[in-house]
Amino acid sequence: MAFVITSPCNGEKSGECVQVCPVDCIKEGKDMFFIDPELCIECGACEDVCPVEAIFIEDEIPEEESEYIELNRKFYQPE
Repeated sequence: MAFVITSPCNGEKSGECVQVCPVDCIKEGKDMFFIDPELCIECGACEDVCPVEAIFIEDEIPEEESEYIELNRKFYQPE
């Protein structure tokens, strides 16, 4: 189960999460960052440093943010 970046990151893009990720699974998109669910090792480093509390482990995402699970996956799928 991977970590997922949710709506508070949209437009924020602070980037602390990228700096602490030990497996380089966080990439910058147009409006926010995304976590690759295939590479995430669930270490929690990104969650601890997120200044807007946008990062959740997949099974603890608030219901109103659940669409971000698929948005993070789609970001990493080839077009």
